[in-house]
Amino acid sequence: MADTDGEPAARRTAPVAFVLATVLIAMLGVGLVWPILPKLINELAPGDISEAAYYYGIIATVYALAQFVASPLLGSLSDAYGRKPILIISQAGLVLDYLLLALAPNLWWLAFARLISGVFGATITTANAYMADITSPEDRSRNFGLIGATFGVGFIIGPLMGGILGEIDLRLPFYVAAGLALANVVFGLLVVPESLPPEKRRTFSAADTNPVRIIRRVAQFPALAPLLFALFITNIAQRGLEAIWVLYTEFRFGWGVFEAGFSLAFVGVMFIIVQGGLVGPVVKQFGEWKTVTGGFFLSSIAMAFYSIVDKAWMVFPLIAVHILGNALAGPALSAIASKSVADNEQGMLQGTLSSINSLAIIIGPFAASMVLATVTRPDPVMNLPGAWFILASVTFALASALVLRRMLSPGHETGS
Repeated sequence: MADTDGEPAARRTAPVAFVLATVLIAMLGVGLVWPILPKLINELAPGDISEAAYYYGIIATVYALAQFVASPLLGSLSDAYGRKPILIISQAGLVLDYLLLALAPNLWWLAFARLISGVFGATITTANAYMADITSPEDRSRNFGLIGATFGVGFIIGPLMGGILGEIDLRLPFYVAAGLALANVVFGLLVVPESLPPEKRRTFSAADTNPVRIIRRVAQFPALAPLLFALFITNIAQRGLEAIWVLYTEFRFGWGVFEAGFSLAFVGVMFIIVQGGLVGPVVKQFGEWKTVTGGFFLSSIAMAFYSIVDKAWMVFPLIAVHILGNALAGPALSAIASKSVADNEQGMLQGTLSSINSLAIIIGPFAASMVLATVTRPDPVMNLPGAWFILASVTFALASALVLRRMLSPGHETGS
């Protein structure tokens, strides 16, 4: 069947399928590792939850610093030389990362492995730029939502596999993740086409190696300045939650690897439901700006209740509300941002968004881990295990207010 321009439908949809498959394989590896890494840290540095949280915060910061520096560089390289080489190189780096994690005899090895992962962890940055290349502006919210739904599939299968395999051997999930990343390298080499034609590429310059300069450049777009700040502070809250989730649920509810993996798989289910089925209709009904504002507000409510629940089953409805809000806001915010830059700057933009996320990872996991380490000591300064979630609730509420204020200002739809 052909569309109105006479182009076969299969030919139009094939590139979308390619990039979604690439993201799926990448996220399977990430999902496998997530519930295992904190436990491995605890194995290599025996101690209580407080000590494990401390070391996890330091290792997460090493990863984030590397990604903060590398993400805009790789995004800009994809603007200059094409998306496909960067996708392949980033996945090859992850193969090395997972093998180092599998073989790590001490925390130094773990830190070096995460450094490698941070440098080459640009798959999602480039995948978003790839998706922007092959879709029209009006379809980007829906297609960014499809990427999020693919995240969800990876987070259903990956954490469950990680939890099951981790019960057999804590190192086994890393070997499986290395195999998946290697399969993704082969897939990219043999199947994935290039999405950015030579005539749309831009010249690479040394300035592209400076992540702070790139963020400042994109922030010059008036419509993006409040959005970038809202993205930054909510990512601090979200990355902090992710960093302490496994250790926090072990401390609060006595969860092991399997229970933590199951809860992360439920996160994946919610991502599929929200970003695969709800983003398009919600954005069409309410618009991108209202979707971002309302989504952040829902997450604020969920975070507040995370801090006080004392029974494990209560976590799951809160996950549903939190993912509903955050997973609606994310694609809508990305779509607004992508409409504010030229075609040959999409890689730079996605690299900048990734750098903001990476900068948040520098702050969020370290801060959340130190907070958790403080409140889980035998003699805590304050008896408030959910302290990070209270801070996160305030952060999401502030972000919602910032976006609402920008939405109500003149010229927000045109980026002026």
